[in-house]
Amino acid sequence: MTKQKTSSTPATTGAGAARPVKWVSFVGSGPGDPGLLTVRAVELLREAEIVITEVPDHEQLVRTLLGLPEPIAEEDQVEGAEPAEHVGPVFVDGGFGEDGQPLTHAARAKVIVRQAKTGKRVVRLMAGDPFVYASGPEEAQACTKAGVGFEIVPGVSSVTAVPAYAGIPLTTKTHREVAVVTCNETKIDWASYASHPTLVLLSAVGSIGDIAAQLIEAGRGADTPVSMTRTGTLTTQETIVSTLANIDRDATSHGMTPPAIIVVGPVVDLRETLSWFETKPLFGWRVLVPRTKEQAGVLSSRLRGFGAVPEEVPTISVEPPRNPQQMDKAVRGLVEGRYEWIAFTSVNAVRAVREKFEEYGLDARAFSGLKIAAVGEKTAASLADWGLNSDLVPSGEQSARGLLEDWPPYDDVLDPINRVFLPRADIATETLVAGLVDLGWEVDDVTAYRTVRAAPPPAATREAIKTGKFDAVVFTSSSTVRNLVGIAGKPHTSTIIAVIGPATAKTAEEHGLRVDVLAPEPSVEAVVDALADFGASRRASLLDSGQPVTRPSERRPASRRRASSK
Repeated sequence: MTKQKTSSTPATTGAGAARPVKWVSFVGSGPGDPGLLTVRAVELLREAEIVITEVPDHEQLVRTLLGLPEPIAEEDQVEGAEPAEHVGPVFVDGGFGEDGQPLTHAARAKVIVRQAKTGKRVVRLMAGDPFVYASGPEEAQACTKAGVGFEIVPGVSSVTAVPAYAGIPLTTKTHREVAVVTCNETKIDWASYASHPTLVLLSAVGSIGDIAAQLIEAGRGADTPVSMTRTGTLTTQETIVSTLANIDRDATSHGMTPPAIIVVGPVVDLRETLSWFETKPLFGWRVLVPRTKEQAGVLSSRLRGFGAVPEEVPTISVEPPRNPQQMDKAVRGLVEGRYEWIAFTSVNAVRAVREKFEEYGLDARAFSGLKIAAVGEKTAASLADWGLNSDLVPSGEQSARGLLEDWPPYDDVLDPINRVFLPRADIATETLVAGLVDLGWEVDDVTAYRTVRAAPPPAATREAIKTGKFDAVVFTSSSTVRNLVGIAGKPHTSTIIAVIGPATAKTAEEHGLRVDVLAPEPSVEAVVDALADFGASRRASLLDSGQPVTRPSERRPASRRRASSK
C-alpha cells in the first residue's frame, strides 16, 4: 500500500478492502445506551484492530456489542499454561494515563497518532458526538498535522438524547430557541441567557445553586421549571423536576450526582405527559436470567426493551454426550436412509447435530428425502439458518405435546420407513418418545448433548439472590429452577418469580417458591411480555393508591405464600 499523508477519504472499508496505512475513525458512541450507536459505528467497531476508548465503560460496550469473551484476570490464569489466543480489537485507554490521571488533549492526541502509525484499523471511540462538546476537533487537527487521515462518524449527543429520554422536548411550536451552556467555565454572563426560553446546562450539577440564583437575578422567574437527569439513556436514569428557586435543595435531597443534564424552561412541564423511558413497566428492575450463556441473549435483549437490567447467571452448561458412539451411529444411519423423520426438540439439539455433521464433513444436503419436525418456532428458525425447512411445526402449543397433536400416525402404505431419529438432551422427558410409539413409530432416542450444572456464581451474586437485591427472576425450564437453587440458594421472598410454563411452575413450587407470573405460551418472548404486564399492573396499582412507584427489591413483604399464578 502507498502511505498517505493527507486526510483523503479511504477506499471501502469492507473486509480485505484497500485502506490508507495511517487512518483513524473518530466514532461517536452516543450518550450511553448502546442501542443508539449508528450502523456505521457498529460496522467500524466490527472491523477495528485497535479501539482507543474515552471512558471506562467503553471497553465493556464494545465487548458486549461484538460478543467478545471477557479477558482473563492475571490472578485467574493457570500457571504454565499457554496464553489464550487474543480475540477482538486491542483496547487502548484514551481517557487516563498510566498514572491514573486524565490525559490532556495533547497527550491523548499523541496516543491516537502513535496507534494510527501502526497501519492497523484504529477507532477512536468518543462519548456522545466527536464534534459536539468533545475533544474531537483538537484530536483531528493533531492527526492532520501528523499526516494521519481520519473520518468522523457522528454520534447521538447527550445534549438532545438525555432530555428526549426524560420526556422533555427542547423545542415546541411555541418555544423555538435553545441555548446550550457548558458551565465548567470560570465566568459566565447569565444575564445574556435571561431571554432564552430553553437552556440546556452541561457540567452544572455542582454549581446549580449559584446558577439558579444568577438566572433569577437576571430576570428569570423563581418558579421557572427545571429538570435534572443523571445517567441519561441508561436504565439507571433518574430525573427530578423542580424550579429555579428549589433546584439546589431538591438535587441535594435526591443525591443527584454527575453526569447529569439540566434543562431550564417551560418545556420541562411537558415531561408530565411525555415521560416514556422511566415509565417503562420494568424500568430499573434488576432481573436475574438463569440460563445457558448461549441462550441468554434474546431474553436479556427483550428485558432491556422493557427497561430492565438483566444479569445473566449461567446455571447450565451444555456439553457433548459422554459416549459419542450413539450419535455417530445415528448420523450414519441418517445418511444411509435409515429414518423417515428427524425431530428436533431444541436449538441445542440442532447445534449438536450440526456440529456432528461438520465433524464428518457433511452438510444440509444429507437431509434430502428426510422429513424434519421442530418442536417450536425458535427451533425451526435455527434449522432455517442451516438452510433446512421444517415439514412439521406445532400449530398450537409450542411444545412436545403440541408437536404430538399434529404428528401423523405411521402408515405402512404411505411411509416406507417407520423410524424416527430423536436427538435431544440427556434429561429430556419421555413425553415425545411415548407419544410417537403410540402413533406406531419406532424411535431412536439419542443423547445429543448433556446439560450439566454450572459452577456457583460469585459470592456477591449469591448474596444478592438470597437477600432480595433482585427484583425478578425468569425461569425458562425446570432445570434452571433446580440448578439455580442448587448453586446459589432460593431467591428472596420479595423477588418476583416468572416461569415459562406449567412444568416449570410446578418445579418452582416444589422448591418453595410462589409463582407470580406464568407465560400464556412456552416461549422466551411470552414470559418476558407477561412479566412486563405484571410490572405495568403493579405500577398502575401503586399510582392509583397514591403510593410512590418502587421496585420489588425496595419492598420487603413479611412472607411469600406458596400459590400458583393465574
